[in-house]
Amino acid sequence: MLRTLVLTILAAVAPVPALAAQSVVYGERLEGFDYPYEVREYAFESQGQSLEMAYMDVAPATAANGMTVVLLHGKNFCGATWEATIKELAGNGYRVVAPDQIGFCRSSKPRGYQFSFHQLAANTHALLQQAGVDKAIIIGHSMGGMLATRYALDFPQATTQLVLVNPIGLEDWAAKGVPYASIDASYAQERKTSFDSIKAYQSKFYYDGQWKPEYDRWVGMLAGMYAGPGAANVAWNQAQTSDMLFTQPVVHEFSRLRAPVLLMIGGRDRTAPGANRASAKVASTLGDYPALGRLAARTIADATLVEFPELGHSPQVQDPAQFHRALLPRLRGAVSQ
Repeated sequence: MLRTLVLTILAAVAPVPALAAQSVVYGERLEGFDYPYEVREYAFESQGQSLEMAYMDVAPATAANGMTVVLLHGKNFCGATWEATIKELAGNGYRVVAPDQIGFCRSSKPRGYQFSFHQLAANTHALLQQAGVDKAIIIGHSMGGMLATRYALDFPQATTQLVLVNPIGLEDWAAKGVPYASIDASYAQERKTSFDSIKAYQSKFYYDGQWKPEYDRWVGMLAGMYAGPGAANVAWNQAQTSDMLFTQPVVHEFSRLRAPVLLMIGGRDRTAPGANRASAKVASTLGDYPALGRLAARTIADATLVEFPELGHSPQVQDPAQFHRALLPRLRGAVSQ
């Protein structure tokens, strides 16, 4: 009932297309934002709560090759951000599942929830099981790379290949000297989030200062939730996941990965959560993705490294054509076109 009321209110006040993306307001569960494909909901019980995990399940747009790809979004992204990749994969015969994790985007925003990569991986595995997916290629971007790594470690029998696209977590920030920030401190910072702050951060760390107008859609997607009626819950879940990123490194377990791994690294990326609270000396050593990607490739038993020297944190958004030319032939079991 409450969600219906929110949708009705948002529909009544929805801005006309001519207004800038900065002025858009979305609901706590991204009500009002259009996803590129039908959104379904997986309802389940977790930690004593009834939750709903939103996801897109896109059928092959051409002759099916019998393979499923699961796309895991980053902290500052949603399943919808994979729009171009979903279209490309479906057009090459893949079934594509792109969930929004609990606490993100179209999914539930529980106030009291123990966020961990183990829990999110278990949620994702349960969703796939109910969708009839026993094995899949798991592709994770940014924070989704940490989650994809945990998924492959926890469910190796269900992972045919692991693809990590500029994954954060290639380094252990705490071990490198970045101070811890409490959830309360992170929450206070999250409440200051705006369209302009998101754009400035992404421009600096994601795109090497090279901004394109089409990126504004994805900034507006996030900023609209921070400006909407559920802003406090959105910020709280984001603070909880910031704590998860910092306290649950996966880099020390790369040697345990048994699935073949494809590392896709934009060389202009300098993303380093917590760098703003580190000393200048420590901060200068963080987020060196070319070096981090090469080190990870040497650590992982069966790894292939693809580098995009001129691209940043989101190669699939910055240059979809180049990204997909590199991705498709390297998917295990890829069919010749």
